[in-house]
Amino acid sequence: MELDDATYAAAESLLTPYRSKLTPRATVRARWIDQGTRFWYRVETGQGAEFVLVDPERGTREAAFDHERLAAALSAAAGEPVDAAELPFRAITPADAAVEFDAFETHWRCRLDTYTCERSDPPARGPLDVGSPDERVAVFRQDHDLWLRDLLTGERRRLTDDGETDHAYGASPDASTPFTLFRRLGIAHMPPSAAWAPCSSKIVTHRTDQREVQVMPLVEAAPPGGGRPEVFTQRYALPGDERLPLAELMVIDVTTGATVRATTPPLLMPYLSPIQLGRVWWAADGSAVYFLEQPRDLRTLRLNRLDPATGEVRTLVEESGPTRVEPAQRIYQKPIVRVLDGTGEVIWYSQRDGWGHLYLYGEAGTPPRQLTSGPWGVQEILRVDEAARTVVFVATGLVPGAPYRRQVCRVGLDGTGFARISGDDLDHAVQVPDNTAYFVDSASTVSTAPVTTVRDWDGNVLVELERADITRLLATGWRPPEEFTAIAADGETEIHGLLYKPAGFDPGQRYAVVDHPYPGPQTNRVHACFDAGSYGHEAEATAALGFAVVVVDGRGTPGRGKAFHDASYGRLGDAGSLADHVAAIRQLAGTRLWLDLDRVGIFGMSGGGFATVRALCDFPDFYRVGVSECGNHDQRLYHALWAESYDGPVDADVYTRSANTEIADRLEGKLLLIHGEMDDNVTPHLTMRLVDRLIAANKDFDLLIVPGAEHSFIGFGHYVTRRRWDYLVRHLMGANPPTGYRLADIPLTAELLETLMG
Repeated sequence: MELDDATYAAAESLLTPYRSKLTPRATVRARWIDQGTRFWYRVETGQGAEFVLVDPERGTREAAFDHERLAAALSAAAGEPVDAAELPFRAITPADAAVEFDAFETHWRCRLDTYTCERSDPPARGPLDVGSPDERVAVFRQDHDLWLRDLLTGERRRLTDDGETDHAYGASPDASTPFTLFRRLGIAHMPPSAAWAPCSSKIVTHRTDQREVQVMPLVEAAPPGGGRPEVFTQRYALPGDERLPLAELMVIDVTTGATVRATTPPLLMPYLSPIQLGRVWWAADGSAVYFLEQPRDLRTLRLNRLDPATGEVRTLVEESGPTRVEPAQRIYQKPIVRVLDGTGEVIWYSQRDGWGHLYLYGEAGTPPRQLTSGPWGVQEILRVDEAARTVVFVATGLVPGAPYRRQVCRVGLDGTGFARISGDDLDHAVQVPDNTAYFVDSASTVSTAPVTTVRDWDGNVLVELERADITRLLATGWRPPEEFTAIAADGETEIHGLLYKPAGFDPGQRYAVVDHPYPGPQTNRVHACFDAGSYGHEAEATAALGFAVVVVDGRGTPGRGKAFHDASYGRLGDAGSLADHVAAIRQLAGTRLWLDLDRVGIFGMSGGGFATVRALCDFPDFYRVGVSECGNHDQRLYHALWAESYDGPVDADVYTRSANTEIADRLEGKLLLIHGEMDDNVTPHLTMRLVDRLIAANKDFDLLIVPGAEHSFIGFGHYVTRRRWDYLVRHLMGANPPTGYRLADIPLTAELLETLMG
């Protein structure tokens, strides 16, 4: 049996770079203007794309400009053909009776009264600048120092003058900087880690000290310019290393240049800047800077107040626990903490009762008041109304049978008046401007196409923005995944997942099963909304090949109770519980006889690549075939943040149990290992050390090293995807891939980066 080209083409059309074309009007990313009182967005229409301008106070949604007239004007001015449905830019700056944009390597200003486009000086603000709230100045990095740019005159002024290599101002740690991708894009570094005071006269930033952090080398065998292989190094702390990157907090007055340094020791910064994580922020009146602090074992969390005038620091709230104490269960979430400007009270997130809830801290020495309670969890604070004494937040676990669906809720600061204001049981993805005057709400489920609206804080619709059209998606043969509930391997815990039926599904046939895990304790694999994200698109595409695809969030993943999340603490090798995956798939097969448990495979990348190898070695009688991409196979030699956060403080026995290299001799099935040679996140030595142990155990396996590729295989995804599909089709389905079919090359463009990174 050989699959035909049409099967691969249908699967290819479901991948992330193409998906938005199949679901016009499904996605709205609000771009705030006028201090959040208005916003614009670009949306796929099915015939191309259009720019929309929204004024929530007036309840209006209208085209940001006449697309046909602007296209004609730009074509005349640039001497290039311009299609009104596919304008050659993705971002705009609305101005008085005009709109500005970049196209054909030029900055343009188009007057909307006459529709005359003229070349214009580009904005003084650079792409890596961090602009002030009043939009008059911006801070940027040059070499190792911070500079100020006047956005009206373009004048530049140095703010610091003693920065140096590995001891730079506003720098992100090397370990979190995608240097391989940045080199291809011609980008020198990340934007500065700096947060502006509301008055636009001060910033809080940090000096980053990496001087004693050990280095990690990468070797590029075939540099683009030819010649000898090139060696690149970055500062990269491993678990147990004596030195981690440090962040010395300081406040800089941009008008005088005066610097006030925090009087406390620098913050530990093993991976991301605390400013990038939202763990450092200003009071609304600029009178204080608040920041979260944790020791290396993460078992204590402190909220501190920094006086920007003196640098004095005092602790407002402190909580400790037997495992990590988190400001939110997902590592990239904004902390679920607020300090009330009028009273100094603190709304504090805690899992002390076993679930993530809100507590109100008042005067020192008084016990906190619990504001929310029950077997569900708060996920985000959206708005605090100090006058009405209420807080609006996002919670999960309130919809029976769908624990990951997000609901918008409100409760009083006295703990009374809890209410769900979403108005339905759908999943609600919310965007809120800084002024919190309203929220943008996308309501959907995995099988219900999204409707996007602007709502007030009582849940009333101010203006409807978009209703997704999935006609083209359905025409590919796509069908929504089935939400299911199963019992974990412990025989009692309820777990949830999604089942994607194969294309052309016939219940009388038998189908090979593919598990597609991402077991990271820091994020979920099962999604609740219609937009499946890149992992979900991979699952859909694999189902389009003719596989039944299963995704599960087993014990050890976030979004549920504290005990559920902590199930993998000290047992990181079992994060997401592959035993739970096996139990769930067996239960599904008990009522769906078309699932062929003699042909079960697995694939994933990064943490999913780790889980793939783990599954083949721990459950060799269940999983027969696996494709592991850029897996972090030995946590002892991966980021310090990862293992120390999720396996606990360094313990040789605990960390050894979490290493795939220690169980390589158990491999029985077919395994393809794939890794990017220039992966600066999960560095390729993690796969090569596994290869070493597989060879020592005399095991057969397949290996693909992709020269020049970084962690996400950007620019190489078409090749890696085809090799994965071919491997699963050949060894799990028992068929031949289509002869000569090649996925289209996906060029590295701004549009692709926006799609992949949001």
